[in-house]
Amino acid sequence: MSRTIFCTFLQRDAQGQDFQLYPGDVGKRIYNNISKEAWQQWMTKQTMLINEKKLNMMNPDDRKMLEREMVNFLFEGKEVHIEGYTPPEK
Repeated sequence: MSRTIFCTFLQRDAQGQDFQLYPGDVGKRIYNNISKEAWQQWMTKQTMLINEKKLNMMNPDDRKMLEREMVNFLFEGKEVHIEGYTPPEK
């Protein structure tokens, strides 16, 4: 069963997550406000960030940095800056 939410990232109704994908309050916020489509966009950015900055997910500082980028991207409308990557023209 899919659930529809108002995705604050896409600014429209869209298919919500099936379950909470991220722990804690940030995870609740994502579950309630971020659609599957928006989450996929973030996952792409996250992979690029991890690769480019050679982040170690066992390192708490790296995880904190990634969470900050995620919140900025999903809730603050800030683009993720990735060295040497130019987003395609809209």
